[in-house]
Amino acid sequence: ELVLKVRIQTPNLRENDFIEIELDRQELTYKELLRVSCRELGVNPEHVQKIRKLPNTMLRKDKDVARLQDFQELELVLTVSDKNLLFRVSALSEQSGYNKKASELTY
Repeated sequence: ELVLKVRIQTPNLRENDFIEIELDRQELTYKELLRVSCRELGVNPEHVQKIRKLPNTMLRKDKDVARLQDFQELELVLTVSDKNLLFRVSALSEQSGYNKKASELTY
């Protein structure tokens, strides 16, 4: 597995933490990176304008993704600035590790 750090580019949020994602080294493609990143961050892939390898390199093709190394930092740059999306992102970071079903268990 290749472990990468990914976040959504949101300069107006105080906390914009990275999450770690894992990609199978046999499937290091731009499409797979986009799919896994969007699934983990709760973003529609159609709203992603580009993927940026920090600090300033745009990923464009499978060869770019194949050169990534463990724990490199990536940002998804979105085409929309939807307030609901920003709310979902901050809610996601605030609720990390929260399991609603586990909190409803009765003994």
